[in-house]
Amino acid sequence: MPATERAIELLTAAAEAAHDKKAENVLAFDVSEQLAITDAFLVASASNDRQVRAIVDAIEEKLRVDFDAKPVRREGAREGRWVLLDYLEIVVHVQHDEERNFYSLERLWRDCPIIPLPGADGTVAVPVIADRTADEDPTPSSSAVEPSSAAE
Repeated sequence: MPATERAIELLTAAAEAAHDKKAENVLAFDVSEQLAITDAFLVASASNDRQVRAIVDAIEEKLRVDFDAKPVRREGAREGRWVLLDYLEIVVHVQHDEERNFYSLERLWRDCPIIPLPGADGTVAVPVIADRTADEDPTPSSSAVEPSSAAE
């Protein structure tokens, strides 16, 4: 069963808030088939700890105001290197660039369908993940762009 409509709405709002704070490489994965505890992951990164915290604060504010949603769990906010926000339907990961490269959540979840999200410019594109072949593309009818160019 794919991610729920509410999960998609939360992901979209969280991605918009992340882009407003200049988050990089914002991606969403539908993990509903692999995990029973959540429908989707949102992953975003930033170049420094302060920006990670600003992105997290913007996401929390947007989801609280627009959806009356509060995270049931928030981890890593003090360090600002990898912050996890658990909203039950979605889990948001905001990582410092170094942690994003080291832990490579895209590689770990590459078998999961990618959920198209609006980019920083408002257009929707399906990013191409490294190690993903054309046969694995979950939405072959969508145009694909590299994650770095989607944020430009």
